[in-house]
Amino acid sequence: MSRSWKTTILGLLAVAGVTVTLVTPGTAYADGDLWASATIEPGREGIIEVGGYEGTPLGEGSVLTLTAPSTTRVTGTPFAGLGYRGSVTLGGSTGTYTFEGTPAAAEEPVSAAWKGRRYPFVLSVPEDAEPGTRLPDCTLVLRDAKGTVRQKGTCTVTVGLPAPTLSHPHSGVPLSARPRLLGSAYPGAQVTVRDAQEEEVCATTAAPNGMWWCVPEPALPPGTGRLQATATFSGVSAMSEQIDIVVAGAGR
Repeated sequence: MSRSWKTTILGLLAVAGVTVTLVTPGTAYADGDLWASATIEPGREGIIEVGGYEGTPLGEGSVLTLTAPSTTRVTGTPFAGLGYRGSVTLGGSTGTYTFEGTPAAAEEPVSAAWKGRRYPFVLSVPEDAEPGTRLPDCTLVLRDAKGTVRQKGTCTVTVGLPAPTLSHPHSGVPLSARPRLLGSAYPGAQVTVRDAQEEEVCATTAAPNGMWWCVPEPALPPGTGRLQATATFSGVSAMSEQIDIVVAGAGR
């Protein structure tokens, strides 16, 4: 998908109030297969982009179908124009793009349909999905106008990890050398706080209520610095916002 089309799609979604997670397509797919991959946090919507068709040209009436993974829903088909029409089935079990022919004013020929471009579908992941889980049954099918399957593939959707928070200390407030750092994260996640040099400051595990805290060891050096918390759970990770700190002096 071109940068201009992606910018247009993201703008439309923002206006509609959709919070999206951008993803990078995976590469571990067999030659000739359709492919798509995404990591989406629980209770959020994210874009998964389908690509990979390099077969013979398909004309007007050809259809690309994405069947949503178990427990998720297709909520949007934001790609518009250039002769493609998107739709979502009732309940969101599948989403489709249909090629309706090249518009008279378009520069691309019919032979370019489905090639060299990725087609976005918006997926909604339920709030109770466990981070690190790979959701099953996500499939892709491209059919010609007669309904004959021309290419298949699978899509990989992984449940992401909500970003942790680093709520104390407050940015810019003078600190002792060994302040109590605390925040929230997904229950059971391993939380590591690092400084601006990526050195570990302290680490702990988020409690069942999602709260965590730890104390720097060794003591923080005096002066200005920066802290950020990283949470890891079942192979997925997420980072908090960075905060600027001012350490008043060394010692306990």
